[in-house]
Amino acid sequence: MWINSLHLPSSTPDPAIGGIGTLSTLLAMHQIQEKLLDLVKEEDVSQLTLRQIAKLVGEKHPQKIKHHLNQLEKKGMIDIDWHSGSVKRNSRRADKNSSFQSVPIIGLADCGQAITFAEETFEGYLKVSRKILDKIRNIFAVQAKGNSMNKAKINGQTIEDGDYVVIDSSDKDPFNGDYVLAVVDNFATIKRFYRDRQTNRIVLLAESTEEYLPIYLHEDDSFMINGIVKFVLKKPKINF
Repeated sequence: MWINSLHLPSSTPDPAIGGIGTLSTLLAMHQIQEKLLDLVKEEDVSQLTLRQIAKLVGEKHPQKIKHHLNQLEKKGMIDIDWHSGSVKRNSRRADKNSSFQSVPIIGLADCGQAITFAEETFEGYLKVSRKILDKIRNIFAVQAKGNSMNKAKINGQTIEDGDYVVIDSSDKDPFNGDYVLAVVDNFATIKRFYRDRQTNRIVLLAESTEEYLPIYLHEDDSFMINGIVKFVLKKPKINF
């Protein structure tokens, strides 16, 4: 049983996870947690070992399971009874019939010069009406930093400093003209994608009222497209 080895004091980092990782690492963590939620709904995991749980959710390192379960408990997505060892999905969470959905916020992304390191920073959830955003799975949000995309139009919305940009992580094969979240040299940036097949070059373009230079990549370079921009949730402009 995992229950005796699960809990970690809040001041103790989990050595299996570490403090900093790439954005892609954090997305993978989120997917494992989603699988754990499904497993908790279907099975009594209190009778399983960490190794058995890891095998069921496709995690190669069993010790990471206790981290993910701790994180799910902190986020209020599961309830753990430390006396009996039972784990249940939190009945207070919105279900698939809810008119709202929770979109995970995963750090910052540059809309300027590439200066924001792609850190492993989960910052909470945005609660969004499904009348505004109807896609449920494989999405996350990053907060835009800078104004290099303030002339871009996503469903009629520009991307300005402080806006939340919703990314579809299941769509990583962009067409020319798509807006993407890319990780280049460990820096996360939102840009417009253009591939020149004659030269095997990829160009990431700014669309701004200010002057920003493009980023030139070769198709064989080490970079990552973490998803395509699908929606922009504008930062409120409140004047009292």
